[in-house]
Amino acid sequence: MSHQQSILQSPTASSPYIQRARPLDYGIDASILDRVDQIIRKQYPKMRSFLLVHDGQLLYERYYGGHTVQSLNDLRSATKSFTSMLLGIAVSRGEVPSVDASVYDVFRQLIPAQTHPALKKLSLRHLLTMTSGFAWQTGKKLGEPLIHRFHRNRQWVRYALSLPIVQQDIGTFQYRSTDSHLLSAAISKGTGMDAYAYARLHLFEPLGIQHTAWSPSPEGHSMGHVGLHLTSRDMAKFGHCCMNDGNWQNSNIIPTEWLKEALQPQVKGYPAFGDYGYQWWTGKINETTYALAHGHGGQQIYLFPQLNSVIVFTADSKVSRWKSPRVLLERHILNHLKSVFQG
Repeated sequence: MSHQQSILQSPTASSPYIQRARPLDYGIDASILDRVDQIIRKQYPKMRSFLLVHDGQLLYERYYGGHTVQSLNDLRSATKSFTSMLLGIAVSRGEVPSVDASVYDVFRQLIPAQTHPALKKLSLRHLLTMTSGFAWQTGKKLGEPLIHRFHRNRQWVRYALSLPIVQQDIGTFQYRSTDSHLLSAAISKGTGMDAYAYARLHLFEPLGIQHTAWSPSPEGHSMGHVGLHLTSRDMAKFGHCCMNDGNWQNSNIIPTEWLKEALQPQVKGYPAFGDYGYQWWTGKINETTYALAHGHGGQQIYLFPQLNSVIVFTADSKVSRWKSPRVLLERHILNHLKSVFQG
């Protein structure tokens, strides 16, 4: 890997640029969004931001708990959705094999001596859709009891590859952060750059994202499952780029064909969160299709293609129990946006 760029970097904070407009310019009743703001202040003490972007224009923006437009958010597992997009870029550039490439072949030099023979059956697609069959434990709210053991290990890639494989579970979804980290390691191996350095070159710089941080694994890979920190505006810009076929300011940044697969349900997921694409949750809220980058505590980037809208929520990530803002979408936001944009 290249070590010319640091993996963890947070330059001097500035206010990220994004085009702005008034809700009224698009026929949106701002009082409804103000009502959501009031509910957040009363009922969501851990919330840190709420943003609405439509047609690439920032229409509404509120911050809480001392956070500002310059504050970095700990994305937690919403990091996974960025890892997916970076892999798609690397695949399109021929730096990483196709999604059907063998995990065994990709990591051949790192395969531990004691590995399950079924490892040769797994592809990058299995990792992207969390259908690898690696033995793991997942709680009802996506808690992972084994994650601490994984984090304490000094060789994360070898640990993940040495997990037993339950052959009958290959092809069945199970939320598993080790799969996501292996994707980041595949980016490192294919491009010669950690995922953060690669993101800064091929994703963040084209999007005008500068104030960032991404934590490394012990081996020097960017953490593929957590660890990314971004401002709320930059999260919204990323979301709009993904929803807009990977385009930003007349340039294609993320391959359109990759996005078509990544944001579509590839496998049946969990009812409380949705089905699963390539490291994105997918489903419907109030009969409106969404794709969701989701992180613990309430770090959420909602894409609503039918409404050409992106909604970002961020919150304190250092919590064991938290309140999902999804109800705000169900009860207050989506029906109004649908009445405005769909008639």
